[in-house]
Amino acid sequence: MIETLTVAQAFARALSLAGVKRIFGVPGGGSSLDLIDAAAARGIDFVLTKTESAAVMMAGASAEATGVLGVALMTKGPGVANGANGVAYASLDRVPVLVVTDGFTPAQLAYVTHQVFDQQAMLAPVVKGHGRLDGPDAADEIDRLIALACTPPRGPIHVEFTRAAARRTVEIDAARQGTAASSALAAGPPSDEFPEIEQVREHIAAAQRPVLVIGLEARWHAAEVRRLAAALACPVLCTYKAKGVVSDADPQFVGLFTGGSQEADCIAGSDLMVLVGLDPVELILQPWPYGKPAVEIAAAAHPVHYVKPTAVAVGALGAMADWLAQRLRNDSHGWSADEIARLRAKTLAKIAYGAVTRGVAPDRVVQIAAAACAERALTARVSVDAGAHMFSATAYFPSTRPGDLLISNGLATMAFALPAAIAVALDEPSQPVICFTGDGGLMMALGELCTAVENNARVVIVVFNDSALSLIDIKQQARALPTRGVRWQRHDFAGTMRALGGTGLSAADEAQYAAAMRTALESRGPCLIDVLIDPGGYGQQLKAMRG
Repeated sequence: MIETLTVAQAFARALSLAGVKRIFGVPGGGSSLDLIDAAAARGIDFVLTKTESAAVMMAGASAEATGVLGVALMTKGPGVANGANGVAYASLDRVPVLVVTDGFTPAQLAYVTHQVFDQQAMLAPVVKGHGRLDGPDAADEIDRLIALACTPPRGPIHVEFTRAAARRTVEIDAARQGTAASSALAAGPPSDEFPEIEQVREHIAAAQRPVLVIGLEARWHAAEVRRLAAALACPVLCTYKAKGVVSDADPQFVGLFTGGSQEADCIAGSDLMVLVGLDPVELILQPWPYGKPAVEIAAAAHPVHYVKPTAVAVGALGAMADWLAQRLRNDSHGWSADEIARLRAKTLAKIAYGAVTRGVAPDRVVQIAAAACAERALTARVSVDAGAHMFSATAYFPSTRPGDLLISNGLATMAFALPAAIAVALDEPSQPVICFTGDGGLMMALGELCTAVENNARVVIVVFNDSALSLIDIKQQARALPTRGVRWQRHDFAGTMRALGGTGLSAADEAQYAAAMRTALESRGPCLIDVLIDPGGYGQQLKAMRG
C-alpha cells in the first residue's frame, strides 16, 4: 500500500520508527511548525526549551540515557547560532542527535539577506553530515541520516529543513520500516581469522596483571564489556562517560580514569593496560603519563591518540569484547580481591575534602545525597556540570548502569547539567534525577528552571554555591596572580526557584542540607537546594586527580 505524505510527515514517521518520544527546541515560523504538528500525530511530544543550546543538550542527554536517537529543533539564523554550543557537545561527547533547523530556499536567497549566513558551513566542523530533504527520495535520505548519526563515532547530523521541503509530498510504502537507529550498531562477531583481535587476545593472555580501562564507546555495549571484565577478574577503571558500564558496586571497580594521577597507583601495579572503547576526547590536556604497554579494542579509529597501543582492533566493540571474554580466563593473574579493594579505598581517599570552616564540603554534599537515595531505594541518575564540584560529584555518587552519570566530558561545557537532568527526568518520571551544578553553570542555564517547572520534571537541583568560577580561580591562585574576573557576589538561587514556581531551599551546614535533601526527594516536582560551599579544598582535589 502506498501512502502520500508530506516530507514533514515522512520525517516524523521515521523518527517514530527510531523510537523517538520527544523533540526539544525553540521553534520558528517555518518548517518547525510543520514538523511539530506531524510529530504530534505520531505521538511525539514537543518540549519547549528556553535556549537552543539547551535543547540540543536535552536531546543528547536523553540519547545517552536511553540509547534512542535525540532530536533538537530550532529556527534559522539566531536559532542555529545559539544552538552551536549544544551541537559541539553532541559532537565531542559522541552523541547521536538530529539537529533540525529551518533554512532558506535558493529562490529566497536571490533576494533575502535578513538572518542569512551559511548555516551548513557554520555547523560543518561539529556535525557528521548534512541534509536538506529536498531531493528525489527524501524518505531514503532521512533513513541514511539517522543511520549516520548512530554509526561510530556517533554524533550530530544537521538537517536544514525549509518550509518548502517540509510541505512537499512524497509516496511511501506503508510497509517501509526505515532504518532503525539501532541497526547501525549491528555487526557480526569477529572471526577467529581476524588478525587484529587475535593479537589483542595474545597480549592479554600473556599478561599477569592487566587492568581494564573502559571508555565512552562501551556505554552501548555494557553487557559484553561486563563479561570481559569478569573473565579477566582484574581492576577496572572507567572514564566519566563510561561510569556504570561496570557497576561501582562491582568489587573489580577501582575508580575513574582521566589520564591524570588519581589512577596512577592502580596502573603502576599492572603490566598491561587493556583499553576498551576509550575515546581520547575524554582525557585531560596533558601527555600520557603511564609507561605501560597497552592494547585496544575500539568502535572507531582514533588517529590522534595519547598512546600507541601494541595491538589495536577496530570494529563491532560489543562483539569483540564478547569474543575475548569467551577465550580469556585469567585465573593465574597476580591480582587479589583484597588488593583491588585497597586500591579503590586509596583512590577515593586521595580526593577526600579536608575540614571546612563554613558551609558544606563538596564530597559531603554528594555522599549525603547518595545516602538519602539509598535509604529510599531510589535509583537516581545524576547530571554533573563542568567545574570544580565535578571532582566530588563524579567520584562519590554511585553508578550501576550506563547513563547513570551524565556529564559533558569531550567538550566539558558548563550549563549542561540542568538541561540534561530535565530530559532524563521526562524519560523516567518515576525516579528523581539529581543535578549537581556550580553556581556559574546554573546562571548560564537559568531559564531552564522554567522548563523544569513547566514540565513538572522530577529534578533535584543541588547548587554548589561558592560565588566563583572555582576551577579557574584555583588555576589563577596556582600562578600567584591577583584575583580578577573569577568571583562574584553570592546569589539567592533558592529564592529564584521559588519565584519561578518551584521549591527552593537553602542549606548552610550538613544538617540543613540533609533535611533539604529529604524534602527534595519526596517532592514530585522540581526542587532546588542552594548549598553554601567552602571552596578551600578544591586545589588539593585538583592536584590529587590530575597531578
